[in-house]
Amino acid sequence: MRQIVILTGAGISAESGLGTFRDVGGLWSRYDWRDLATPEGFARDPGFVLAFYNWRRERVRAARPNPAHEALARLQRDWPGGVTLITQNVDDLHEQAGSTGVVHMHGTHLTALCAACGHRWPAPEVMAAPDPCPACARPATRPDVVWFGETPYHMERIGAALSSADLFVSIGTSGTVYPAAGFAALARKAGARTLELNLEPSENADLFDEARHGPASTIVPGWVAALLG
Repeated sequence: MRQIVILTGAGISAESGLGTFRDVGGLWSRYDWRDLATPEGFARDPGFVLAFYNWRRERVRAARPNPAHEALARLQRDWPGGVTLITQNVDDLHEQAGSTGVVHMHGTHLTALCAACGHRWPAPEVMAAPDPCPACARPATRPDVVWFGETPYHMERIGAALSSADLFVSIGTSGTVYPAAGFAALARKAGARTLELNLEPSENADLFDEARHGPASTIVPGWVAALLG
């Protein structure tokens, strides 16, 4: 076994104080995702959407990695083969822990995106609807995150990684959001073994050859320690 591909979701950052979206009490039980996470919602009320993401960005900047993030950084550093780390999360906790080359398929709170010309730049602490794009000067500033109905980033790179994986590991994901929910099936089709590390079985638990359940900060370091021997 040489090539490991890891997908992380909101469950790995929950213990760093960043709430999940779909669990009981998660963000989508308190807010309507149609208003906050779609291009249509942004078009209706950009000020409301940007205020929400300003709050989320403040939370992200205050968060710190937990032992699960640190264990994956150790795995990347010490594993003799390749480790591709893909995340659905829009925080930078993997990078803070020391991981490199993280594939942010849903973007990141820490950059801004111009909806008019596609330019990206470091997100300020507060973004507002009239903010001009530094490149084209049009007032089209939006969060650099992938909303419902939009295509995730880096899909070609992700597909290539899955096709060459010897082991695919899903950590802290619900198994409900596509295309990420289909990664295990793609990896299995390419001949990889599959492992789920999650608080509880996900909705696509039948796609995994093995599963370990519990808090990410406990089960991920334990798995990494056993793998590295």
